Amino acid sequence: MRLGYHTGYWSAGPPPGAAEAVVAADDLGFDSVWTAEAYGSDALTPLAWWGARTRRVRLGTAIAQMAARTPTAAAMAALTLDHLSGGRFTLGLGASGPQVVEGWYGQPYPRPLARTREYVAVVRDVLRREAPVTADGEFYRLPYPGGAGLGKPLRSTVHPLRADLPIHLAAQGPRNIALAAEIADGWLPLFYSPRMDATFREHLADGFARRDGARSPAEGFEVTATVPVVLGDDVERAADVVRPFVALYAGGMGAPGANFHRDALDRLGYGDVCDEVQAHYLAGRRAEAAAAVPLELVQEIALVGPADVVRAQLPAWRSTAVTTLLVQTDPRALPEVARVLGEG
Repeated sequence: MRLGYHTGYWSAGPPPGAAEAVVAADDLGFDSVWTAEAYGSDALTPLAWWGARTRRVRLGTAIAQMAARTPTAAAMAALTLDHLSGGRFTLGLGASGPQVVEGWYGQPYPRPLARTREYVAVVRDVLRREAPVTADGEFYRLPYPGGAGLGKPLRSTVHPLRADLPIHLAAQGPRNIALAAEIADGWLPLFYSPRMDATFREHLADGFARRDGARSPAEGFEVTATVPVVLGDDVERAADVVRPFVALYAGGMGAPGANFHRDALDRLGYGDVCDEVQAHYLAGRRAEAAAAVPLELVQEIALVGPADVVRAQLPAWRSTAVTTLLVQTDPRALPEVARVLGEG
């Protein structure tokens, strides 16, 4: 199981120490570094800026939101970064949720799985560069059928460095996880729990069974799980660092009844907890929302506490389908985290 470093998306500004942590991850032998976006900073610009100071670490987006750019624009960014990094880029994509897609990007959200399937198909056509790109889907049509009536099929002027540049999908629900296994090269899960590994493997197997015969159903497929890591002498205090993160996703990332992160926690068996967290969060009581997140939940989806406690949990993670443990941690703690996880 490899190690990756997740810078996350920005809050009010650039995260202090992130640039140095990216360089440190490269020097420490991490396999990959990933960035994210919501509705502030984008995922691609920081990755290019910080990644320019690295030599060997892979660079990925976890995630680039599909509604933020057309599939051809996403493919252009991917092939550009892949050239600039010498073949180290991975395009991580995700559908986000209706509040962001419709409220921020002004795009329709319904049927995200069907949209994802069409989106990825267009990106792959651009990267293969076998012919001018055309699409006659329900959601993406190239050339555009209307407008000036002058659109024509086009092929990228730039020859991609890798026609098989890897595409990973962020997914929470069973059908979306299966879709990642069917059409992508990797899965980017949030709230992975080793206790649920057998269930996750079943969802992946459903997708592998429908995978194109030209693509291997298992060889090379990656599962890159975002896992908060907080080292500290006291388990509860370490968990306190993660609780606001869980509360945000359970209570504030999506409308009631349309929060896919909360749904993922429900499937872990924390429905009642999420009810309380969401009620506090929507009422503006964020401290109470965080306090309602139990230690048991934090320990299922994160690594927190003294070094020996964290090391003792690593065998359970190593036995899962996870191929890369994508660490979210204080940038200043990255060297110590690397040491502890490397000894586990």
